[in-house]
Amino acid sequence: MERVGPGVKETSASFLNSLVRHLHAFVRETRPTRDQWRSAMQLLTDIGHATDDRRQEWVLASDLLGVTALVEEINAQRHRGATPNTVRGPFYRPDAPAIANGGSISLDGAGEALLVRGRVVDLDGVAIPGALVETWQANADGYYENQQPDRQPEFNLRGVLKTDGHGGFLYRTVRPAGYATPADGPVGRMLAGLGVSLRRPAHLHFIISAEGFETISTHVFDGSDPDLGQDALFGVKPELVGDFRRDGDGWALDFTFVMARARQERRAA
Repeated sequence: MERVGPGVKETSASFLNSLVRHLHAFVRETRPTRDQWRSAMQLLTDIGHATDDRRQEWVLASDLLGVTALVEEINAQRHRGATPNTVRGPFYRPDAPAIANGGSISLDGAGEALLVRGRVVDLDGVAIPGALVETWQANADGYYENQQPDRQPEFNLRGVLKTDGHGGFLYRTVRPAGYATPADGPVGRMLAGLGVSLRRPAHLHFIISAEGFETISTHVFDGSDPDLGQDALFGVKPELVGDFRRDGDGWALDFTFVMARARQERRAA
């Protein structure tokens, strides 16, 4: 059995003690009836039952309640000028296939063509070759592949590639649509019933990592999307709004990602 150090135990105990204090304060403030508290317990049970290998309802709950964005804000104290982190979202898969630079992640070709040209640089604008770029997105109807396993090919609109010697990468895809976060599960039904907007503006997801640099987990949003001002996951930031522009018969996006050196390297500098 793996041993847990005393420091970890103390931190966990402090976390739990704080959680209990705030939970008791919440109960005293709201004074739920027994039926209301049983309903709350049922909601937590339903969230657990809705979670499986393809769907993470607990992550969705954290995202839609703004907790994930708050945790990112607390922990991602980035150097000014670095691309900000945002929520990863519940539809990420860590096993996406590798593609060649210039390849396509659209396996069914359904939608308007989009050419994505990216560049990864450090805070001084120097290119970072060999950076690992993971990308995933919804399709032209606003659905991720793992939401529609019977309609979309496995790993559709997902891929992993590396930047070239000039820090650049390029891939082909289709222009994503904005969408409403799932309302068919317990979290979505609860928030929709309260009149909370579940809309997300169209976007592409990226995780970019490179040795010696802090990993970026972020979005690039479509600047023309009408829902840009009411993202249900609180992820939109001015630095992450991209220009999806016409390019022949399709669309094109150019975007530069800026990485900061890892904290230990910054201290040593």
